[in-house]
Amino acid sequence: MQYPISDLVRGVHSPPISEVKGWLAAARLQIPVIDLCQAIPDYPPARELTDHLATLLDDPLLSRYSPDEGLLEVREAICTGYQRSYGGRLRPSEICLTIGASQAFWLALVTLCRAGDEIIVQLPAYFDHPMALTSLGVRPIYAPFDEHSAGLPNVKTLEGLITDRTRAILLVSPSNPTGAVIPPALVRELYELAARRKIALILDETYNAFITGGVRPHDLFEDDDWGEHFIHIASFGKTYALTGYRAGMLVAAPEFISNALKVQDTMAVCQPRITQHAVRYGMEHLDEWVAANRVTMERRHELFRSEFAKPGNAFRLVASGPFFGWVRHPFDGCSGREVAKRLVQEAGLLLLPGEVFGPGLERYLRLAFGNISEEAIPEAVRRFREFPVGPAGPGQIGDQRGDVVLTL
Repeated sequence: MQYPISDLVRGVHSPPISEVKGWLAAARLQIPVIDLCQAIPDYPPARELTDHLATLLDDPLLSRYSPDEGLLEVREAICTGYQRSYGGRLRPSEICLTIGASQAFWLALVTLCRAGDEIIVQLPAYFDHPMALTSLGVRPIYAPFDEHSAGLPNVKTLEGLITDRTRAILLVSPSNPTGAVIPPALVRELYELAARRKIALILDETYNAFITGGVRPHDLFEDDDWGEHFIHIASFGKTYALTGYRAGMLVAAPEFISNALKVQDTMAVCQPRITQHAVRYGMEHLDEWVAANRVTMERRHELFRSEFAKPGNAFRLVASGPFFGWVRHPFDGCSGREVAKRLVQEAGLLLLPGEVFGPGLERYLRLAFGNISEEAIPEAVRRFREFPVGPAGPGQIGDQRGDVVLTL
Protein backbone atom coordinates (compact mmCIF):
# COMPACT_ATOMS: atom_id res chain seq x y z
CA MET A 1 0.00 0.00 0.00
CA GLN A 2 1.53 3.32 -1.09
CA TYR A 3 -0.44 5.82 0.99
CA PRO A 4 -0.38 6.52 4.74
CA ILE A 5 -2.80 5.55 7.47
CA SER A 6 -3.43 7.88 10.39
CA ASP A 7 -0.96 7.27 13.20
CA LEU A 8 -3.83 7.82 15.62
CA VAL A 9 -5.83 4.99 14.09
CA ARG A 10 -2.76 2.74 13.90
CA GLY A 11 -2.44 3.16 17.66
CA VAL A 12 -5.91 1.74 18.32
CA HIS A 13 -6.19 -1.96 19.16
CA SER A 14 -8.24 -4.21 16.90
CA PRO A 15 -11.91 -4.88 17.75
CA PRO A 16 -11.77 -7.25 20.75
CA ILE A 17 -14.75 -9.40 19.80
CA SER A 18 -13.21 -10.11 16.40
CA GLU A 19 -9.93 -11.01 18.10
CA VAL A 20 -11.57 -13.45 20.49
CA LYS A 21 -13.68 -15.06 17.80
CA GLY A 22 -10.45 -15.58 15.87
CA TRP A 23 -9.23 -17.75 18.76
CA LEU A 24 -12.39 -19.80 18.45
CA ALA A 25 -11.88 -20.27 14.72
CA ALA A 26 -8.37 -21.60 15.38
CA ALA A 27 -9.41 -23.94 18.19
CA ARG A 28 -9.96 -27.66 17.70
CA LEU A 29 -12.71 -28.26 20.19
CA GLN A 30 -14.36 -31.52 21.09
CA ILE A 31 -17.06 -29.91 23.23
CA PRO A 32 -19.84 -27.42 22.46
CA VAL A 33 -18.86 -23.76 22.72
CA ILE A 34 -20.67 -21.61 25.26
CA ASP A 35 -20.78 -18.02 24.01
CA LEU A 36 -20.36 -15.48 26.82
CA CYS A 37 -18.69 -12.98 24.51
CA GLN A 38 -21.06 -10.58 22.79
CA ALA A 39 -23.72 -8.65 24.68
CA ILE A 40 -26.71 -9.03 22.40
CA PRO A 41 -30.19 -10.35 23.20
CA ASP A 42 -30.70 -13.92 22.04
CA TYR A 43 -34.45 -13.41 21.53
CA PRO A 44 -36.00 -11.90 18.38
CA PRO A 45 -37.88 -8.60 18.17
CA ALA A 46 -41.52 -8.65 19.22
CA ARG A 47 -43.63 -10.27 16.51
CA GLU A 48 -46.13 -7.42 16.57
CA LEU A 49 -43.30 -4.99 15.85
CA THR A 50 -42.05 -6.91 12.81
CA ASP A 51 -45.64 -7.41 11.61
CA HIS A 52 -46.15 -3.64 11.86
CA LEU A 53 -42.98 -2.93 9.88
CA ALA A 54 -44.15 -5.34 7.16
CA THR A 55 -47.21 -3.15 6.57
CA LEU A 56 -44.91 -0.19 5.80
CA LEU A 57 -42.74 -1.81 3.14
CA ASP A 58 -44.87 -0.61 0.23
CA ASP A 59 -44.74 3.01 1.39
CA PRO A 60 -42.34 4.84 -1.00
CA LEU A 61 -41.35 7.22 1.80
CA LEU A 62 -39.74 4.34 3.68
CA SER A 63 -36.79 4.34 1.27
CA ARG A 64 -36.15 8.08 1.53
CA TYR A 65 -34.15 10.29 3.83
CA SER A 66 -35.78 11.67 6.93
CA PRO A 67 -34.70 14.93 8.59
CA ASP A 68 -31.16 14.55 9.94
CA GLU A 69 -32.38 14.48 13.54
CA GLY A 70 -35.16 11.97 12.81
CA LEU A 71 -38.89 12.14 12.18
CA LEU A 72 -40.73 14.48 14.51
CA GLU A 73 -43.40 11.92 15.39
CA VAL A 74 -40.71 9.43 16.42
CA ARG A 75 -38.95 11.94 18.64
CA GLU A 76 -42.28 12.91 20.18
CA ALA A 77 -42.99 9.25 20.97
CA ILE A 78 -39.58 9.02 22.66
CA CYS A 79 -40.33 12.10 24.76
CA THR A 80 -43.57 10.48 25.93
CA GLY A 81 -41.78 7.21 26.66
CA TYR A 82 -39.09 8.97 28.67
CA GLN A 83 -41.77 10.59 30.81
CA ARG A 84 -42.72 7.07 31.88
CA SER A 85 -39.22 5.67 32.34
CA TYR A 86 -37.34 8.73 33.65
CA GLY A 87 -40.02 11.15 34.76
CA GLY A 88 -38.22 13.32 32.22
CA ARG A 89 -39.26 16.39 30.32
CA LEU A 90 -37.55 15.86 26.98
CA ARG A 91 -38.34 17.92 23.90
CA PRO A 92 -37.92 16.77 20.30
CA SER A 93 -35.32 19.51 19.78
CA GLU A 94 -33.10 17.77 22.35
CA ILE A 95 -32.99 14.48 20.40
CA CYS A 96 -30.96 13.25 17.44
CA LEU A 97 -31.59 9.69 16.28
CA THR A 98 -28.37 7.92 15.31
CA ILE A 99 -26.93 4.75 13.77
CA GLY A 100 -26.68 2.93 17.07
CA ALA A 101 -25.32 4.26 20.34
CA SER A 102 -21.81 4.09 18.88
CA GLN A 103 -22.58 6.78 16.32
CA ALA A 104 -24.29 8.86 19.01
CA PHE A 105 -21.05 8.70 21.00
CA TRP A 106 -18.92 9.71 18.00
CA LEU A 107 -21.33 12.54 17.25
CA ALA A 108 -21.05 13.80 20.81
CA LEU A 109 -17.24 13.58 20.76
CA VAL A 110 -16.79 15.38 17.46
CA THR A 111 -19.17 18.14 18.57
CA LEU A 112 -17.60 18.52 22.02
CA CYS A 113 -13.87 17.96 21.56
CA ARG A 114 -10.79 18.94 19.61
CA ALA A 115 -7.58 16.95 19.29
CA GLY A 116 -5.58 17.43 22.49
CA ASP A 117 -8.64 17.66 24.74
CA GLU A 118 -9.15 15.20 27.59
CA ILE A 119 -12.10 13.11 28.73
CA ILE A 120 -12.12 11.33 32.07
CA VAL A 121 -13.04 7.68 31.61
CA GLN A 122 -14.02 5.43 34.50
CA LEU A 123 -12.39 2.00 34.46
CA PRO A 124 -13.31 -0.55 33.39
CA ALA A 125 -14.42 1.25 30.25
CA TYR A 126 -16.52 0.01 27.36
CA PHE A 127 -13.74 -0.74 24.87
CA ASP A 128 -15.23 1.21 21.94
CA HIS A 129 -15.02 4.44 23.93
CA PRO A 130 -11.21 4.64 24.32
CA MET A 131 -10.88 3.37 20.75
CA ALA A 132 -12.97 6.31 19.52
CA LEU A 133 -11.17 8.84 21.72
CA THR A 134 -7.75 7.70 20.56
CA SER A 135 -8.83 7.76 16.91
CA LEU A 136 -9.80 11.42 17.31
CA GLY A 137 -6.68 12.47 19.21
CA VAL A 138 -8.66 13.02 22.42
CA ARG A 139 -6.78 11.77 25.48
CA PRO A 140 -8.61 9.39 27.82
CA ILE A 141 -7.74 10.06 31.46
CA TYR A 142 -8.53 6.88 33.35
CA ALA A 143 -10.14 6.81 36.78
CA PRO A 144 -8.89 3.63 38.48
CA PHE A 145 -11.05 0.57 39.05
CA ASP A 146 -11.89 -0.06 42.71
CA GLU A 147 -12.84 -3.71 43.14
CA HIS A 148 -14.37 -3.05 46.58
CA SER A 149 -16.95 -0.67 45.12
CA ALA A 150 -17.62 -2.87 42.07
CA GLY A 151 -16.09 -0.14 39.93
CA LEU A 152 -18.54 2.61 40.84
CA PRO A 153 -17.08 6.09 40.32
CA ASN A 154 -15.70 8.11 43.21
CA VAL A 155 -16.54 11.81 43.02
CA LYS A 156 -13.34 12.98 44.74
CA THR A 157 -11.17 10.80 42.53
CA LEU A 158 -12.83 12.10 39.39
CA GLU A 159 -12.54 15.71 40.51
CA GLY A 160 -8.82 15.22 41.11
CA LEU A 161 -8.38 14.22 37.46
CA ILE A 162 -10.00 17.37 36.00
CA THR A 163 -7.61 19.76 34.23
CA ASP A 164 -8.08 22.79 32.03
CA ARG A 165 -8.20 20.41 29.05
CA THR A 166 -11.01 18.26 30.46
CA ARG A 167 -14.20 18.44 28.41
CA ALA A 168 -16.28 15.70 30.04
CA ILE A 169 -16.59 12.84 32.48
CA LEU A 170 -17.64 9.68 30.62
CA LEU A 171 -19.58 6.95 32.43
CA VAL A 172 -21.61 3.89 31.46
CA SER A 173 -24.58 2.76 33.54
CA PRO A 174 -25.45 -0.08 33.74
CA SER A 175 -21.75 -0.69 33.21
CA ASN A 176 -20.41 -2.60 30.27
CA PRO A 177 -18.40 -4.62 31.39
CA THR A 178 -19.25 -4.97 35.11
CA GLY A 179 -23.05 -4.74 35.06
CA ALA A 180 -22.91 -2.33 38.02
CA VAL A 181 -25.54 0.42 38.11
CA ILE A 182 -24.62 3.91 39.31
CA PRO A 183 -27.22 4.80 41.99
CA PRO A 184 -29.38 7.85 41.19
CA ALA A 185 -27.99 9.82 44.13
CA LEU A 186 -24.43 9.28 42.86
CA VAL A 187 -25.47 10.28 39.32
CA ARG A 188 -26.77 13.52 40.86
CA GLU A 189 -23.43 14.11 42.64
CA LEU A 190 -21.55 13.52 39.41
CA TYR A 191 -23.78 15.96 37.56
CA GLU A 192 -23.17 18.55 40.27
CA LEU A 193 -19.42 17.98 39.91
CA ALA A 194 -19.66 18.56 36.16
CA ALA A 195 -21.69 21.71 36.74
CA ARG A 196 -19.26 22.99 39.34
CA ARG A 197 -16.29 22.48 37.02
CA LYS A 198 -18.16 23.63 33.88
CA ILE A 199 -17.71 20.42 31.92
CA ALA A 200 -20.13 17.81 30.56
CA LEU A 201 -21.27 14.57 32.14
CA ILE A 202 -21.67 11.99 29.34
CA LEU A 203 -23.71 9.01 30.46
CA ASP A 204 -24.01 6.03 28.13
CA GLU A 205 -27.20 4.24 29.18
CA THR A 206 -27.36 1.58 26.49
CA TYR A 207 -28.66 -1.04 28.95
CA ASN A 208 -31.08 1.22 30.83
CA ALA A 209 -34.00 -1.16 30.16
CA PHE A 210 -32.26 -3.92 32.14
CA ILE A 211 -31.88 -2.40 35.60
CA THR A 212 -33.06 -4.91 38.19
CA GLY A 213 -36.62 -4.23 39.24
CA GLY A 214 -37.13 -1.63 36.52
CA VAL A 215 -35.78 1.08 38.82
CA ARG A 216 -35.61 4.58 37.34
CA PRO A 217 -31.98 5.20 36.29
CA HIS A 218 -31.77 8.77 37.63
CA ASP A 219 -33.78 11.97 37.99
CA LEU A 220 -31.67 14.42 35.96
CA PHE A 221 -34.31 14.85 33.26
CA GLU A 222 -36.66 16.26 35.89
CA ASP A 223 -34.50 19.39 36.03
CA ASP A 224 -35.53 22.17 33.67
CA ASP A 225 -31.86 22.93 32.96
CA TRP A 226 -30.53 19.36 32.77
CA GLY A 227 -28.95 20.07 29.37
CA GLU A 228 -26.52 22.63 30.80
CA HIS A 229 -24.06 19.88 31.70
CA PHE A 230 -25.58 16.51 30.70
CA ILE A 231 -25.26 14.44 27.49
CA HIS A 232 -27.23 11.19 27.28
CA ILE A 233 -26.38 8.27 24.97
CA ALA A 234 -29.06 5.62 24.41
CA SER A 235 -29.63 2.47 22.39
CA PHE A 236 -32.94 0.95 21.42
CA GLY A 237 -31.13 -1.99 19.85
CA LYS A 238 -30.83 -3.86 23.16
CA THR A 239 -34.21 -2.68 24.46
CA TYR A 240 -36.20 -3.95 21.47
CA ALA A 241 -33.75 -6.65 20.25
CA LEU A 242 -32.97 -4.53 17.18
CA THR A 243 -29.17 -4.56 17.27
CA GLY A 244 -28.90 -4.98 13.50
CA TYR A 245 -31.27 -2.05 12.95
CA ARG A 246 -28.66 0.26 14.55
CA ALA A 247 -31.11 2.21 16.67
CA GLY A 248 -29.37 4.80 18.83
CA MET A 249 -29.97 8.28 20.17
CA LEU A 250 -28.06 11.36 21.31
CA VAL A 251 -29.87 13.57 23.83
CA ALA A 252 -28.46 16.97 24.79
CA ALA A 253 -29.29 20.66 24.97
CA PRO A 254 -30.88 22.10 21.78
CA GLU A 255 -27.77 24.20 21.08
CA PHE A 256 -25.58 21.10 21.27
CA ILE A 257 -27.94 19.12 19.04
CA SER A 258 -28.12 21.90 16.44
CA ASN A 259 -24.32 21.86 16.16
CA ALA A 260 -24.17 18.06 16.21
CA LEU A 261 -26.50 18.03 13.21
CA LYS A 262 -23.75 19.67 11.15
CA VAL A 263 -21.68 16.55 11.77
CA GLN A 264 -24.66 14.22 11.45
CA ASP A 265 -25.32 15.49 7.94
CA THR A 266 -21.78 14.65 6.84
CA MET A 267 -21.51 11.40 8.82
CA ALA A 268 -24.80 9.53 8.37
CA VAL A 269 -27.47 12.03 7.24
CA CYS A 270 -30.14 10.21 9.24
CA GLN A 271 -31.15 7.04 10.97
CA PRO A 272 -32.96 4.74 8.48
CA ARG A 273 -36.69 5.34 8.37
CA ILE A 274 -37.56 1.70 9.03
CA THR A 275 -35.47 1.84 12.21
CA GLN A 276 -37.27 4.99 13.28
CA HIS A 277 -40.66 3.35 12.75
CA ALA A 278 -39.48 0.39 14.81
CA VAL A 279 -38.41 2.68 17.65
CA ARG A 280 -41.72 4.53 17.57
CA TYR A 281 -43.72 1.31 17.67
CA GLY A 282 -41.62 0.05 20.57
CA MET A 283 -42.08 3.26 22.53
CA GLU A 284 -45.83 3.27 21.99
CA HIS A 285 -46.64 -0.44 22.40
CA LEU A 286 -43.90 -2.58 23.96
CA ASP A 287 -43.41 -1.50 27.58
CA GLU A 288 -44.75 -4.82 28.89
CA TRP A 289 -42.67 -6.82 26.39
CA VAL A 290 -39.53 -4.95 27.47
CA ALA A 291 -40.32 -5.54 31.15
CA ALA A 292 -40.81 -9.28 30.55
CA ASN A 293 -37.41 -9.52 28.86
CA ARG A 294 -35.82 -7.62 31.74
CA VAL A 295 -37.24 -10.23 34.13
CA THR A 296 -35.80 -12.99 31.91
CA MET A 297 -32.37 -11.39 32.12
CA GLU A 298 -32.75 -10.96 35.88
CA ARG A 299 -33.43 -14.69 36.25
CA ARG A 300 -30.35 -15.56 34.20
CA HIS A 301 -28.27 -13.21 36.32
CA GLU A 302 -29.52 -14.62 39.63
CA LEU A 303 -29.01 -18.20 38.49
CA PHE A 304 -25.49 -17.43 37.31
CA ARG A 305 -24.64 -15.70 40.59
CA SER A 306 -25.93 -18.58 42.69
CA GLU A 307 -24.10 -21.19 40.59
CA PHE A 308 -20.88 -19.18 40.54
CA ALA A 309 -20.91 -18.82 44.35
CA LYS A 310 -20.96 -22.59 44.97
CA PRO A 311 -17.83 -24.00 46.66
CA GLY A 312 -14.85 -25.01 44.58
CA ASN A 313 -14.82 -22.17 42.07
CA ALA A 314 -11.42 -20.47 41.84
CA PHE A 315 -12.87 -17.72 39.64
CA ARG A 316 -14.52 -14.90 41.61
CA LEU A 317 -17.50 -12.79 40.53
CA VAL A 318 -16.51 -9.22 41.46
CA ALA A 319 -19.50 -7.37 40.01
CA SER A 320 -22.51 -8.26 37.91
CA GLY A 321 -25.89 -7.22 36.57
CA PRO A 322 -28.59 -8.66 34.30
CA PHE A 323 -26.36 -8.37 31.22
CA PHE A 324 -22.77 -8.72 32.49
CA GLY A 325 -20.47 -10.42 34.95
CA TRP A 326 -16.99 -9.14 35.85
CA VAL A 327 -14.80 -12.00 37.04
CA ARG A 328 -11.38 -12.11 38.70
CA HIS A 329 -9.38 -15.06 37.40
CA PRO A 330 -7.08 -17.07 39.69
CA PHE A 331 -3.90 -17.16 37.57
CA ASP A 332 -1.06 -15.11 39.04
CA GLY A 333 1.20 -13.59 36.42
CA CYS A 334 -1.17 -14.32 33.54
CA SER A 335 -2.91 -11.70 31.44
CA GLY A 336 -6.62 -11.80 30.78
CA ARG A 337 -5.82 -12.61 27.14
CA GLU A 338 -3.81 -15.66 28.13
CA VAL A 339 -6.56 -16.93 30.40
CA ALA A 340 -9.39 -16.13 27.99
CA LYS A 341 -7.55 -17.92 25.19
CA ARG A 342 -7.07 -21.01 27.36
CA LEU A 343 -10.72 -20.94 28.36
CA VAL A 344 -11.92 -21.03 24.78
CA GLN A 345 -9.36 -23.60 23.66
CA GLU A 346 -9.63 -25.94 26.64
CA ALA A 347 -13.09 -25.33 28.10
CA GLY A 348 -15.10 -24.02 25.17
CA LEU A 349 -15.91 -20.79 27.05
CA LEU A 350 -15.89 -17.74 24.77
CA LEU A 351 -15.47 -14.45 26.68
CA LEU A 352 -13.47 -11.22 26.73
CA PRO A 353 -10.20 -10.47 28.57
CA GLY A 354 -10.20 -7.66 31.10
CA GLU A 355 -7.41 -5.61 29.56
CA VAL A 356 -9.51 -4.69 26.50
CA PHE A 357 -11.55 -2.59 28.95
CA GLY A 358 -8.58 -0.49 30.01
CA PRO A 359 -5.07 -0.54 31.45
CA GLY A 360 -4.28 -2.54 34.58
CA LEU A 361 -7.23 -4.92 34.20
CA GLU A 362 -5.33 -8.05 33.16
CA ARG A 363 -6.64 -9.96 36.19
CA TYR A 364 -10.25 -9.82 34.99
CA LEU A 365 -12.64 -11.34 32.44
CA ARG A 366 -16.00 -10.12 31.12
CA LEU A 367 -18.95 -12.45 30.73
CA ALA A 368 -22.10 -11.46 28.84
CA PHE A 369 -25.45 -13.05 29.72
CA GLY A 370 -27.50 -11.91 26.73
CA ASN A 371 -26.54 -14.94 24.68
CA ILE A 372 -26.87 -17.71 27.30
CA SER A 373 -30.07 -19.58 28.17
CA GLU A 374 -30.98 -20.48 31.73
CA GLU A 375 -30.61 -24.15 30.84
CA ALA A 376 -26.97 -23.67 29.79
CA ILE A 377 -25.85 -21.64 32.82
CA PRO A 378 -25.08 -24.58 35.18
CA GLU A 379 -22.90 -26.19 32.49
CA ALA A 380 -21.09 -22.91 31.84
CA VAL A 381 -20.30 -22.42 35.52
CA ARG A 382 -19.27 -26.07 35.88
CA ARG A 383 -16.58 -25.47 33.27
CA PHE A 384 -15.21 -22.55 35.30
CA ARG A 385 -15.28 -24.62 38.49
CA GLU A 386 -13.50 -27.58 36.91
CA PHE A 387 -10.95 -25.57 34.96
CA PRO A 388 -7.44 -26.60 36.10
CA VAL A 389 -5.82 -23.86 38.16
CA GLY A 390 -2.43 -25.57 38.53
CA PRO A 391 0.33 -25.49 35.90
CA ALA A 392 -0.95 -24.68 32.42
CA GLY A 393 -1.99 -27.72 30.51
CA PRO A 394 -4.93 -29.07 28.55
CA GLY A 395 -8.03 -29.35 30.70
CA GLN A 396 -10.29 -32.38 30.33
CA ILE A 397 -13.57 -30.52 30.46
CA GLY A 398 -17.01 -31.42 29.18
CA ASP A 399 -18.01 -34.34 27.01
CA GLN A 400 -17.14 -35.22 23.43
CA ARG A 401 -20.23 -34.07 21.55
CA GLY A 402 -18.49 -32.41 18.63
CA ASP A 403 -17.66 -28.86 17.61
CA VAL A 404 -21.04 -27.20 18.10
CA VAL A 405 -21.79 -23.66 19.22
CA LEU A 406 -24.56 -23.39 21.78
CA THR A 407 -26.71 -20.37 20.95
CA LEU A 408 -27.38 -19.32 24.52
